[in-house]
Amino acid sequence: MHTDAELIARSGNLPEAFAALFDRHAAALHRYLARRAGGLVAEDLVAQTFLVAFEQRARYDVSRPNARAWLYGIATNLLRRHHRDEERLFRSLARTGTDALADPCPSDRILDRLDASALSQRLAAVLAGLPAAERDVLLLHAWADLDLEEVGRALDIPAGTVRSRLHRARKRLRPLLSGVDGVRVTDDQARTKEKFRHG
Repeated sequence: MHTDAELIARSGNLPEAFAALFDRHAAALHRYLARRAGGLVAEDLVAQTFLVAFEQRARYDVSRPNARAWLYGIATNLLRRHHRDEERLFRSLARTGTDALADPCPSDRILDRLDASALSQRLAAVLAGLPAAERDVLLLHAWADLDLEEVGRALDIPAGTVRSRLHRARKRLRPLLSGVDGVRVTDDQARTKEKFRHG
């Protein structure tokens, strides 16, 4: 089985090799983008992500066998164009409690001990209020399941910047989840990721 880097390198002469990259990563990208921008926008953004990736394939660093962070970086840049719409979605969720963002991911559930509707509203309000740079780091880490190094590569920022943005985002979110039905939020990465993966 070819690595992502090999597929990208081969697509210079065989553009159809790029289709295997799409097959490998499109579903996960779609889930992430649907949660960030809604299901209707996600399909367009996935298509745009792979179009941009194909156009920029000659610039890909083939020393990196896995292209996941690169693709999420492209997707995040495209999301910035939809930033105002994203904020409107979060503000609407905060007002109405209708979770339009969770719909494309039926397997996702909020933690059993939390009141999903109330928590979703409060979480959406906090997410809407986060600076875009912090929100991007938090959601790439929690919803796209990228590690800190991959988030840095996706956003083209140093690891220290990723850590400080993630710390600031967690700090803003901690009061939201602390003490809800006895749930205590710590800086422990796994617990934080679990809470926001399903939020």
